[in-house]
Amino acid sequence: MSEAGNSGPKSLEIGKAAAYRVLARKYRPSNFSELVGQEPMVRTLTNAFATGRIAQAWMLTGVRGVGKTTTARILARALNYKTADIDLPSVDLAVLGEHCQAIMEGRHVDVIEMDAASHTGIDDIRDIIERVRYAPVSARYKVYIIDEVHMLSTQAFNGLLKTLEEPPPHVKFIFATTEIRKVPITVLSRCQRFDLRRIDAGALVAHLSSISAKEGISVDDDALAMIARAAEGSARDSLSILDQAIAHGAGSVSADAVRAMLGLADRARIVDLFEHVMKGDVAAALGEFRAQYDTGADPAAVLTDLAEFNHLVTRLRFVPAAIEDASLSEDERQRGADFARTLSVRVLSRTWQMLLKGIPEVQSSNRPVSAAEMVLIRLAHAADLPTLDEALRSLEGAAPVQNGAPRPNGAPAGGGNGASAVAQTRMPAGPGGALTMRLVEASPAPVAYVAPPEPVMEAQSAPLKSLADIIALADAQRDIAFKVLVKSCIRFVRIEPGRIDVGLTSDAPKMLLNDLTTKLRAWTGRSWLVSLSKEEGGQTLAEMESAKRETAFLDAKSDPTVAAILARFPGAKIIDVRIPDAPEAETTEAEVPVEPPADDDEP
Repeated sequence: MSEAGNSGPKSLEIGKAAAYRVLARKYRPSNFSELVGQEPMVRTLTNAFATGRIAQAWMLTGVRGVGKTTTARILARALNYKTADIDLPSVDLAVLGEHCQAIMEGRHVDVIEMDAASHTGIDDIRDIIERVRYAPVSARYKVYIIDEVHMLSTQAFNGLLKTLEEPPPHVKFIFATTEIRKVPITVLSRCQRFDLRRIDAGALVAHLSSISAKEGISVDDDALAMIARAAEGSARDSLSILDQAIAHGAGSVSADAVRAMLGLADRARIVDLFEHVMKGDVAAALGEFRAQYDTGADPAAVLTDLAEFNHLVTRLRFVPAAIEDASLSEDERQRGADFARTLSVRVLSRTWQMLLKGIPEVQSSNRPVSAAEMVLIRLAHAADLPTLDEALRSLEGAAPVQNGAPRPNGAPAGGGNGASAVAQTRMPAGPGGALTMRLVEASPAPVAYVAPPEPVMEAQSAPLKSLADIIALADAQRDIAFKVLVKSCIRFVRIEPGRIDVGLTSDAPKMLLNDLTTKLRAWTGRSWLVSLSKEEGGQTLAEMESAKRETAFLDAKSDPTVAAILARFPGAKIIDVRIPDAPEAETTEAEVPVEPPADDDEP
């Protein structure tokens, strides 16, 4: 009896546990007014329903968890909305309609939901095509909701096109996808597209705070900000994390609990780490990183948070209003604004680039802690280094000129070495023969002038002014194969000292420009920048020679003497045209070898 008596309360407790629904399902929106962060889409649908301009198909796209499937169900509910007073499509769903509950629970006979990830073939689409001919059982429209539609096969998409373009008046299609680029444009052009946006962090914080109040859960503001940041604009992810945090904290959610659960670093300590790095204090930066790691922070997560704060500081420098972001902590607001005023854009940009390279190194390393420390060391050492442009400018001004001749950097005018302020190091022998170091005042000594090294001069024997000069170089180097490629594949555009712009024919080898750069450097003794020009360029040398040859043949044929010879000897033809090299030759007429006549009746 005792066992039977105790079984009742236990079964009730089990029933209560089984009836629990996660927050993401419990607080799923059931009408358009409850959708978070999708106001543009709601406004468009409201106007369309009000004017009766209801589309035949919709395409909902966006990242995971922004509400695509939920929006599809709400839209199906709006299409089939019917109450005692209203019997037409409506976006005002304040009153529960006749079909609303079944549609939102996914069990209405006229609202068919299909997961395209598991129904990808043409047979599944053929089944839909056959059933669209029949009228709905009880609702106004038969609505097909196809989730992850990009997973359909090419044949399935093609089979759906005709029905999608001209569906029966009682059928509506709603598609949802996270990969809009994989959907054929022929399908997209037949749908009204809505891009569901990532939900703003401030809106997520307000949404989570409202749900926490309904659940009677005490949640820190910093914890809500961390959850909203970790969700990356996904309402479903934020509610899942909040659900986990409630279970982790046994009914209350603190910032420390969320930080430990997600493996995050304290935002204030991230700011401290950023400050140590920007000051170049390697020891303090490594000490702070180790302290965060010892409390459970993941090394890659620390560097990721560091990159996010670096981005925040950069953004605050140009968009001061970003300080009002609800997901920011008080430390991030105050100290981030201070850093934005003091740090230059070049430092912030370089830090961002180094972190982008360092984070994948840490993630792929089998010793992530050591890899993260090396990244921090590089950041600290590079914090006060000049950029490349600044270094070049400093080098340009580093050699002062006196009396027309350069002198060593830092040498005082007059040729002395600045004995009044210069200290030298001497190492005299100490007791027992050991060396000791002491600083002594330097005595004046003349500075020996060292002439700068002679610059490497360009090979003057082969100045380059055209492609013909490159051909001449190839001839001199006996590189006949390369000469043929240059003549037949390169179109000349322009040439300057150290730079050549050319065009290429369609059959040019892919490595021709690289080969040209390498050979010119070896042949001329200097570096050349050979680039592919956007301009088409002129004719290749081979084309020019061919055109010149054709012109010569035409001129030869039009010459009266040659024409008379060809007429006198039937079957004779011009096989070559040679123009004498020397202009002072006795005759300027073309030398025209001819073949003997083909027949035997030669006179």
